[in-house]
Amino acid sequence: MKVWQQRVLRLLQWLAGMRYVKFGVVGASGTVVNMAVLYLCHNYVFDVLEADLGKPYVSLAVAIAVATLNNFSWNRLWTWADRRAPGAELAAPAYLPQLLKYALASWFGIALQYGLTLWLTHFMHYLLANVLAIVVASVSNFLANDRWTFKKPLP
Repeated sequence: MKVWQQRVLRLLQWLAGMRYVKFGVVGASGTVVNMAVLYLCHNYVFDVLEADLGKPYVSLAVAIAVATLNNFSWNRLWTWADRRAPGAELAAPAYLPQLLKYALASWFGIALQYGLTLWLTHFMHYLLANVLAIVVASVSNFLANDRWTFKKPLP
């Protein structure tokens, strides 16, 4: 293996070991899942809804729910895999309370992003305000999940 390939491989291993980077990759995958489910539900699954008015609401709710389940599952299996109690699988008794915590932490992050974006638009362009709010909300969401949802199991 060439020197540059070894360096790239070491860099990739270092990044993969970083929990926040993993969290970001999972979040990006959740965005793709959200958009795909939203599109499919809006254009195919809920095409039977008579009123076009209700279709976006139902489609968006399903997309958010599926993306949240996707993100929770991948974060549990990959980002915080080292924090699962020995023998803990994706069984309902261990899974459901953790999923509820994850959902609450996610909704807090969404509310923080929303409020911070609105506040920052008084001082800067709304797109820049939204990017800054996303960064702050992602850090708070990561910390909430790191310290609360996926906290280290007691020995």
